[in-house]
Amino acid sequence: MSVPRTIAIVPARDEEGAIGAVVDGIRAYDPSLDVVVVDDGSTDSTAAVATARGAAVVSLPFNLGIGGAVQTGFKYALEHDYERAVRLDGDGQHDPRELAVLLEPLQRDEADVVTGSRFAGADPGHRPPFARRAGIVFFAALVSLLVRRRVTDTTSGFQALNRRGIELFARDYPHDYPEVEATVLVHKHRLRLVEVPVQMREREHGSSSITLVRSVYYMVKVTLALVVAMCRTYALPEDAEARA
Repeated sequence: MSVPRTIAIVPARDEEGAIGAVVDGIRAYDPSLDVVVVDDGSTDSTAAVATARGAAVVSLPFNLGIGGAVQTGFKYALEHDYERAVRLDGDGQHDPRELAVLLEPLQRDEADVVTGSRFAGADPGHRPPFARRAGIVFFAALVSLLVRRRVTDTTSGFQALNRRGIELFARDYPHDYPEVEATVLVHKHRLRLVEVPVQMREREHGSSSITLVRSVYYMVKVTLALVVAMCRTYALPEDAEARA
């Protein structure tokens, strides 16, 4: 059987200290994997380092934010006819050696979107800071209630997707704090979502921009967005137009 064409999507902003090791790690896991780094308006040498490591680079003219960068990666995957995609953050927290775990449900055709969860297994490994952890717990409970199934890590950006997942996220992907809303989007489109336990690493370069104040803002804003998303008659505007 032929191996589905797979691409690794790596959104990154000002990650010159980490991006080289991320690309090298992906190559070490599977040299046949194509890699695209979406440079989200970096002011450092992120794009140059990624190019030197052999990755394709899409450089955005200014900072779109994580959602815009991730959607750009999925658009790239769709336009270049990839059948599967994996997503890893550019800060080195996602271990490419865990990709085999994420890809297994796709290989067995048990899922359209697979998310690596820090909390689905017995050993969570690296624990995020308190402010971020509080948001993770809150949204896991809220989203589980909304979609009527248990999810444990709605803020994880460590994912594997088949063609259906790529097509969905290329068409529509939340732009501000996207992963939580994207989980609901997958549910609304009746795609199969599976969580698998993974361990994540602590970032070695830079620092997270999520503070306690931002976490509170995040929780209020995304909660409102989730309510709106669940109240939509159609998951995407195009769906309503098609039925008009």
